[in-house]
Amino acid sequence: TSGRVFVSQNGDQKRPVASLTKIATALVVLDFAKVSQTDLSGQAIVPQSALGIGGSNPMGLYPGDRISMRDALYSALLGSDNVAAHTLADRVGRSLLAQRKKAGDPVKEFVREMNVLAKAIGMKRTKFVNPTGLDTAQQRGYSTAADMVALCMRAMKNEAFAFYVLQKSRDVSFSRAGEVKTFKVKSTNEILGKKGVIGIKTGTTRLAGECLATCSQKKPLVVKLADGRSQVTHRKLICVVLGSPDRFGTTPLLLDQGFSLFLQWRKAGFPTGVKGERFIHVPSL
Repeated sequence: TSGRVFVSQNGDQKRPVASLTKIATALVVLDFAKVSQTDLSGQAIVPQSALGIGGSNPMGLYPGDRISMRDALYSALLGSDNVAAHTLADRVGRSLLAQRKKAGDPVKEFVREMNVLAKAIGMKRTKFVNPTGLDTAQQRGYSTAADMVALCMRAMKNEAFAFYVLQKSRDVSFSRAGEVKTFKVKSTNEILGKKGVIGIKTGTTRLAGECLATCSQKKPLVVKLADGRSQVTHRKLICVVLGSPDRFGTTPLLLDQGFSLFLQWRKAGFPTGVKGERFIHVPSL
């Protein structure tokens, strides 16, 4: 809630962020559904272009398969499913093109919205090139740890998004030639539920290395004031590590350090304007 940065190392260095990209993918889908009043139980069809995606495809989705937008979101966010993310981008992109009475590539139209979102929340050193985070010789996106923190702050204020990434597993289904197939998608976040971690997303590619964005919370601090009212201080901390040799080992240590520094800041009366102090502010959209 404060946006205060407690620990940072190379936080503004541009780097590939792998599947942390799917945080933006999911937010664009959820924002689109809200604005257009689109029911997430509506079906999306895996496009022919999904054949060349590569990477994680835990359900074995194939062009022509039908899956609800909701289940595709679960698979993209929990299982880091590249085909599900691409399918969502194609589905929403087609709707955007139709609404705007334009022709073009639906996935490119969707990615354009991802970059509009990034700009709107102050991600000044970020460029998304696809909805999956995969790197190719032709497409290499980038962001920074600080920019990804801003994206995570925006994402965790979205109740639907926060609910998705809180789940350790989810039963999903899709249909192929009229036959319904079920699958249990499991979260790739090994520390979900530990250290108060309530989300967000993992990511790994050869270029990006191991990436992990987490949100951890502790019980609010409540202080009784002299006039009988209560002062409540919420404690929710975001940690982003990019290119880590041990993301699941490093992140818990950083969370401990961050919460400790928060308590020191609170004890000092939450001073601001200290030299070298940094805040990340994300506007409400």
